[in-house]
Amino acid sequence: MSTTGARALPLRLAPGVHPVEGGVEASLLAPDATAVWLCTFDDDGGETRTELQELSSAPAGWWGGFVARAGPGTRYGFRVDGPWEPAAGHRHNPAKLLLDPYARSIEGGLTYDPAVYGHAVDGSGAMDTGTRSDGDSAPFVPRCVVVDPGFDWGPDAPPSVPRDERVVYEVHVREMTRLLPGVPEHLRGTYAGLAHPVTIEHLQRLGVTSIELLPVHAFVDEPHLHSLGLTNHWGYNTIGFFAPHPPYASSTDPQEVLLEFKGMVKLLHAAGLEVLLDVVYNHTAEQGVGGATLGWRGLAASRYYRLDEHGGDVDVTGCGNTLDLTDPAALEMVLDSLRYWVRECHVDGFRYDLAVALGRGEDLGYDPEHPFFVALREDPDLSQVLHVAEPWDLGPDGWRTGQFPDVWAEWNDRFRDTSRDFWLADAGALAAGSGSGPGVRELATRLVGSRDLFAERTPLSSVGFVTAHDGFTLADLVAHERKHNEANGEDNRDGNDHNRSWNHGAEGPTDDAVIALARRRSVRNLLGMLLLSAGVPMIASGDEIGRTTDGNNNPYCQDNEMTWLDWDLDEAKEDLLATVSALTALRREVAVLRDHDESVIGWFDETGAEMTDEAWEQDERRTLQLRLAGEPSALVVAHGGLDAIDVTLAGEDAWRLRWDSAWERPQEPDGAADALTPLSLRLYTT
Repeated sequence: MSTTGARALPLRLAPGVHPVEGGVEASLLAPDATAVWLCTFDDDGGETRTELQELSSAPAGWWGGFVARAGPGTRYGFRVDGPWEPAAGHRHNPAKLLLDPYARSIEGGLTYDPAVYGHAVDGSGAMDTGTRSDGDSAPFVPRCVVVDPGFDWGPDAPPSVPRDERVVYEVHVREMTRLLPGVPEHLRGTYAGLAHPVTIEHLQRLGVTSIELLPVHAFVDEPHLHSLGLTNHWGYNTIGFFAPHPPYASSTDPQEVLLEFKGMVKLLHAAGLEVLLDVVYNHTAEQGVGGATLGWRGLAASRYYRLDEHGGDVDVTGCGNTLDLTDPAALEMVLDSLRYWVRECHVDGFRYDLAVALGRGEDLGYDPEHPFFVALREDPDLSQVLHVAEPWDLGPDGWRTGQFPDVWAEWNDRFRDTSRDFWLADAGALAAGSGSGPGVRELATRLVGSRDLFAERTPLSSVGFVTAHDGFTLADLVAHERKHNEANGEDNRDGNDHNRSWNHGAEGPTDDAVIALARRRSVRNLLGMLLLSAGVPMIASGDEIGRTTDGNNNPYCQDNEMTWLDWDLDEAKEDLLATVSALTALRREVAVLRDHDESVIGWFDETGAEMTDEAWEQDERRTLQLRLAGEPSALVVAHGGLDAIDVTLAGEDAWRLRWDSAWERPQEPDGAADALTPLSLRLYTT
């Protein structure tokens, strides 16, 4: 190890480490530090420490300097000295190599050796969080890497998909193509594989417009997964908000990782597809105060995290810590990260994990005028892209669906629950002779955009979904009434116990042809409900080809055949794919399905008569007609009963049947087909 001094620069530099002529400029926030070093590493792991100087410009607390003989490809980290006062949130420890919060690339894995903890941990795992550890963490933690930001974008431009035409496809980079025939083996499960012509052909056939990627910010596994021999597969455990996750690239070279990510975006854009990122700004991989010291906690825990009066974490995320966006430093880091992905990587929007945590004020109360929300609205770049909230967290009053600012869209859990209740849970109760359900009022509310939740906003504020990465797949939702998460190593305790599912008479796989037929019909009902309703629909990847995770409703730690999409499609799966493609095409054709005001809506019963107050209150009612006036007009007919029923179509229109969930494959009907089969959904147009 050698030590040098950096040339100090009396101005504020761009946060992070960036190549300039002759070297790099480094800048880091460490407001309570007494010394800061930029640590660079040669090919043999030899470390050179360059002491940085406190910058003279406001705001205070920034350290920086120019460092020669460094540039793209340089591996680096930081060391910081200062007070060790855990009760005040100060956990400075120069023995710990820290990640740059602004690193554009991160390389290498994390080994949970006792040395990676800022506090004392012995070989058995026992810890004393109040005592500083002297073990050097450098051999056990990832390195940041300086990269060249250049990329030839050519004529790339945002697809600018109209809001009412969006159909979101939630997908995991690795799962999508790991087994996809036609994608070269070395590209499977990568950014390049996701943008391969074979993948794009499937996405375009499916009719989706917007690809929402599960987390691609660099992440690591949690300690308990190591002990179980498992990994964090979903990626909600971030170590770098500016760096793409390296294992998702086909190359191991850090520069090529970034280029491959940008190339993926460019190719998807060329195919007319938006790229949305699922981002995790509510917490980091450092967990609680007993977790590893990887970056933020060793730099300025009292600035980046919500802490209580004893220096402990205030956790509203369930992950051990919560980023504190009431602090200007944490807020600016998140905004800078978002700007980076928009400006430098050309992404088209974001879905925010546990978004309520980002809008909590000083007293932890949720504030729709939080500075974070205001900044997004006023920023010239961020105001132009899509923002989608997961509108809940685990803190006090954490459920906030419908309460985000006007410009936001939100995951609509009420749509999910109502869809599952009507077509599965209530139908299963009827089949078991144990109930009649709550009628059709709730179903009606969800079909037309959940105006009870988004009363002052457009129905396009609602992102409807029936499944997502978290929970049963669609195929498992109709085949399991209880979770089967034993493979996760937690004795089936993890995952949701209340899934609103229905196995149709047998738990799991079955050779019973009648049950299999009923399950396929229920899948089509749910997909029809999703794609014929107002709002923005989101399809979970693989649901269009009958994906199963063997009844595991929480496969976050399963990077294997359980979660990889199986592209060996039999006739039933090909029929399902054709069904989804037909439904998205109908959605494009019939604009009134996507967005409408109340003036075009009419409600009718099975006799064609307008729904009365009495009819709305009938719990036993399981049939409803929704007429939407437009060019063309549309008629959606839902029948959740277990018996066939004759129906008189509403109004005087010359209705043409366009889709029936009773069809195994889309077809052109021979006649009016007025008699509704049990548990069926139809679309007619003029």
